Amino acid sequence: MKNNTWGLVDTFFDKYDLVDHHIKSYNDFVNNRIQDIIDITENISLENGKYSLKTGKIFIEKPFTKEADGSKSMIFPTEARLRNLNYSAHMYLEMALNEEGEDNPLEKVYIGELPLMLKSDICHLKGLNEEELIEQGEDPKDLGGYFIVNGSERAVVTMEEIAPNKIILERIGEVVDRRAKAVVTSIKSGFRARISLEYKKPRKSGVFLRISFPYVPGEIPLVILLRALGFTTDEEIITSISDDFNYQMIIADDIQVSEPALKLDPKEMDGLSKDERNEYLQQAAIKYIGNRVAKGMTEEYRIKRAEDVVNNYLLPHIGITDEKRENKAIYLAKMTEMLLQVIHEEREPHDKDHYTNKRLRVSGDLMEDLFRVAFTSLTRDMTYQLERSISRGKELSIRQAVRSDVLTENIKHAIATGNWVGGRAGVSQLLDRTSFMGTLSHLRRVVSPLTRSQPHFEARDLHPTQYGKICPNETPEGPNCGLVKNLALMCNISEGSDSEEIKEIIKNMNVLEE
Repeated sequence: MKNNTWGLVDTFFDKYDLVDHHIKSYNDFVNNRIQDIIDITENISLENGKYSLKTGKIFIEKPFTKEADGSKSMIFPTEARLRNLNYSAHMYLEMALNEEGEDNPLEKVYIGELPLMLKSDICHLKGLNEEELIEQGEDPKDLGGYFIVNGSERAVVTMEEIAPNKIILERIGEVVDRRAKAVVTSIKSGFRARISLEYKKPRKSGVFLRISFPYVPGEIPLVILLRALGFTTDEEIITSISDDFNYQMIIADDIQVSEPALKLDPKEMDGLSKDERNEYLQQAAIKYIGNRVAKGMTEEYRIKRAEDVVNNYLLPHIGITDEKRENKAIYLAKMTEMLLQVIHEEREPHDKDHYTNKRLRVSGDLMEDLFRVAFTSLTRDMTYQLERSISRGKELSIRQAVRSDVLTENIKHAIATGNWVGGRAGVSQLLDRTSFMGTLSHLRRVVSPLTRSQPHFEARDLHPTQYGKICPNETPEGPNCGLVKNLALMCNISEGSDSEEIKEIIKNMNVLEE
């Protein structure tokens, strides 16, 4: 039995390394995600469309350094450590600047450097045997999975977060308080929108169900938002949420109480057909949201701003076009039914500490956030440089417009200091080299974003679902206890899948309709 157990362990480590999760994630970031970020970034347009910038494929070259005499030489990690250099790859992007009616050929332009993870696909150490590694001054047992910035070894620690794009139901206070909320963190192209739907008994006459989402001050009644999304009739709102009579009575009360806020004009509504009445109610709901997001502006601007906020910041993972509003309304209706079931004790609230409701963000995910912000800064700077050239009457040149330092410094500064986008600190840390075990432990660390100064007793506790995933013993003492954890020795992090690919497979199986 003992021999069989060790045989299984050996088989596992023949296939996986202890830092595989970092290397695989970074490889996916380099091979796929960088190109995706560039493809979805809006193209630069100047002089009301007279000039436009077209982008193509990105090319990433293996690390080299420029010497004082201008020559290029291949640089290995040992040299980067000794000379306090960056071990980074050079990035070139295909670009073409077109005037109206033109379609110029794409040219490769240098856009900056990308810090390189050791032992990743574009690292010089990839595929070298023990003798070759020793020849390059490397420890053959070193597994990689970290960066070298200004000669310092930096590890990007895995971040723990609540599962995105998933409804999490919470009960607030005691059951007798009849208060609960449903929260979903909707993520689309790096933008995180926290949508919170809360049920609480109003002190005086008021609505039970209120919802909050980004760029809308305070909370708004749910039924008004559903009207704005296209559920215009009372019957449509009530039946879309639930068939249960008790739930329908709550929604009916909310509709009755919130209707005065829409400031409906009976004279305007008289004589309207059914379709016209529905459109009038929808416009009244949009105006209500517009008064919140753009108070004091013209009516036309308020309506446009309200539509933009609803499209872009309400459940962006479902879509950001007008056509997706109905899908958002259906999603919110189901979310409401789940919340009412918690209130009436027909459904248990979610356990936020259950590992089904957690996700781990490894180096590739964190680098993706960083690159997206850095590339946006680069495109803004390019726009500024090109506009300045136009105003001065100079000939436009892409190579002169691209200042590679913008992208390079943005990424390098974040890894060198640990201060990441979104206001997070300590994401990258100086690699622990106290011992070989200390290094491996550091590269398998998992950090929770919760505040250290608060008790968070439940979050710090060992949860049964952590069995086989999180080490039950290795956690620091003091304020970080239970918030800084380590992956279990044979824990392997699964990679995410493209939802569109899965939908396509299901459609081909004739399970899901178009």
